[in-house]
Amino acid sequence: MKLEEPEEKKPRARNARPKIERAALQLFVDEGVDAATTREIAHAAGVSEGALYRHYKGKDELALALFMDIHDRLGSALYTAFTEGGGSMETRVQRAVAAYCQIADEDWLLFSFHLLSMNKFLPHDVRREDDPVSLVEQMIDTLVVEGAIPACNTPVMAGMVLGVMTQTAQNMAYNRFEGPFGLYADDFTKAILAILKQD
Repeated sequence: MKLEEPEEKKPRARNARPKIERAALQLFVDEGVDAATTREIAHAAGVSEGALYRHYKGKDELALALFMDIHDRLGSALYTAFTEGGGSMETRVQRAVAAYCQIADEDWLLFSFHLLSMNKFLPHDVRREDDPVSLVEQMIDTLVVEGAIPACNTPVMAGMVLGVMTQTAQNMAYNRFEGPFGLYADDFTKAILAILKQD
């Protein structure tokens, strides 16, 4: 009796994680997180489903990890740009807007995923001192203490300020107008300053 030779094992895909993440992002933006499957993600990445599960427990963990990565980076970039280097309120707001736009334009696919997935994943982001919204609230409180802007309802003001960029970015993600996003940084800065000053 002739023994069959064992099938050769597929070599493990090198650098599978970045491929999985990029494929997942594209599918999440095109189809939505709920509609995309691990099989589709693995196929688009050119890896086995097992390779995906070696890095993540499943699609939901992968999606949440991608969301929180850029979510935290955006908050940190805004706050750092605003607080480091000093200057007038106008200068600090301009730097924060530029930092936000830079992240958007460096990886529009990841940024779009963040925008289009907020309703799904923001409930997972417990209120903390360094979440993006809390950081914007801290910036506004700083401006009030400095006397640069009048006293205000900080959470409402933070929502309006963030909305200038997030709502506009959402329209761009839905192809309402063309980028790069940073092309409109001056417009964002003017609008945010008008809101802050309550002109």
